[in-house]
Amino acid sequence: MTAGGGTATGRATRGAPPSRDVAAKAARAAAGKQATDIAVLDVHELIVITDYFVICSASSNRQVKTVIEAIEDSIRELGEKPVRREGEDEAGWWLLDYIDVVVHVFGEEERDYYDLERLWRDAPRLDWQESDAASSG
Repeated sequence: MTAGGGTATGRATRGAPPSRDVAAKAARAAAGKQATDIAVLDVHELIVITDYFVICSASSNRQVKTVIEAIEDSIRELGEKPVRREGEDEAGWWLLDYIDVVVHVFGEEERDYYDLERLWRDAPRLDWQESDAASSG
């Protein structure tokens, strides 16, 4: 699933953008819609099902929907769409599965309750605020 050398790049064999770029672009799209507490965790050495978790919070169901739409639109520009989209308005936790990148959009209370960063505390954090050019090099 991941390329050698200790960094997750994922999916390069099928011509898809590197998973690092997808994760960073998703985080920047979430930030563009005022999502808070955005974290990108590099989990490729800890689990085999994905390379990155993108985790963010939104203050209302309306903002959750706005953040999700922005992420989907942004990643669609890379030629990708989620293979799975899960969540309900009442649940407070939405998931977009891009295979090598899994995006979690939480309501604030649900984020505190599930505390994924604590569960995956050994995962290095990606500096998603760096430029597109720097993240792909």
